[in-house]
Amino acid sequence: MNFNKDFIWGCATSSYQIEGAASEDGKIPSIWDVYADEQGRIRDGKNGRIACDHYHRYKEDVKLIKDLGVNAYRFSISWPRCFSYTNERGILKPVINEKGFDFYDRLIDELLENGIDPWITLYHWDLPAILETQGGWRNRDIHNWIADYSAEVAKRFSDRVTKFFTLNEMPCIIGGYMGWMAPGFQVSEKEHINIVHNMLLSHGNMTKAVRANAKQNVLIGCAQNGLGNYPATDSKEDYDAFIKAMNCVEANPQAYAPLEGSKCFDANSLIYYLDAIHFGKYPEKAFEIFKDKMPEIKDGDMELISTPTDIQGINIYEGRPIAAGSALGVKDDGWHVADFPCGMDITGAKWPITPKSMNYYFKFISDRYKKPIYVSENGMSNADIVSRDGKCHDPQRIEFTERYLEELSKGIESGADVRGYFHWSLMDNMEWSNGYKERFGLVHVDFETQKRTPKDSYYWYKDLINSFRK
Repeated sequence: MNFNKDFIWGCATSSYQIEGAASEDGKIPSIWDVYADEQGRIRDGKNGRIACDHYHRYKEDVKLIKDLGVNAYRFSISWPRCFSYTNERGILKPVINEKGFDFYDRLIDELLENGIDPWITLYHWDLPAILETQGGWRNRDIHNWIADYSAEVAKRFSDRVTKFFTLNEMPCIIGGYMGWMAPGFQVSEKEHINIVHNMLLSHGNMTKAVRANAKQNVLIGCAQNGLGNYPATDSKEDYDAFIKAMNCVEANPQAYAPLEGSKCFDANSLIYYLDAIHFGKYPEKAFEIFKDKMPEIKDGDMELISTPTDIQGINIYEGRPIAAGSALGVKDDGWHVADFPCGMDITGAKWPITPKSMNYYFKFISDRYKKPIYVSENGMSNADIVSRDGKCHDPQRIEFTERYLEELSKGIESGADVRGYFHWSLMDNMEWSNGYKERFGLVHVDFETQKRTPKDSYYWYKDLINSFRK
């Protein structure tokens, strides 16, 4: 591995997953609070009312971040902790919750006092539940609701915070309208595509709002996820097939398993989102394929969506090997997803371990969009326990991270403009619909006692970071 001394090393969390204090100090319910209260939604009937109790233990957690040796911490602001709403004759009006903002004031100051650069994510899925009653992401007005909130965050914190991500993982927000994430609805494909348009409008308006209200120069972008595909072999044919796959905007039956042979919207299509953000237009092929399912694009929409950004965050966990030619029973589009090896390594969440996702994928993004990239999330779920020696041994996570970073280093050497890496996650947390089953943390959390135990990977990551600072 070879990373320069200016490379940013960090760790990441999100508000709903760690904070707890679900109804304290004026916080209103989020869609995840409501979703978790619905029987059968969350594994084992769990919820995020307490989670890691970070709201009360943030000083202890900041000390863990400092001792880890990272120079940056990515965390999200809870919109429903900072804003509530009144309903006046059918019109929702925002009300600022000072106690909510006070918490983040204290957290930011604590981070800075310990030499840690705060990176704010403005939206990591915890939409105020009252806004979902007005349609949530199905309502075009959301791009104004979220801009008002983003403007206030910038006013409060941009004197000390200079890095902002707008939306986290737009494809997963779509999951809330496919039934497997909050708010848990099922909508049509046309509505999916319209929701994406509303999210992209929101990203643009959030970018404008932060820029207009920032008290100093800031860096801003979104944190997007997708499948980090890679060529199945080193052959030119498979590399060309990989490029074709990356330029795909519809679901491929072998890759995403929709109805056999269907041409349907692929929520994971990287270029559908990022072409709109960086080029101000949707891929032309999208209009050919989806026709009247494409959203109504009003005057000024694409200009707003493509409001200039500074950075591109990419969350990456896994990918697929792409090979030339067609797979059995599938129309030949010049590429297909190759089979994984027999006995493929997998994580605790049963996700395939694909280190090469960190190489070709980032080179493709860097070449196409010409923006500095930050790995805004990467990590693995593992079956971690505290052993009788009082320590948490997780050699699988160390091996995973080392393999992924080795490939990231190769990608940088080949020209990918990647400038930082945020490990997901600082600590075990409430893993959305999976409850507390999946452990992604560098720090083990006993959710009954809230005891934090740094894992072997915590100390390995600390040593790794220090090795590049010498």
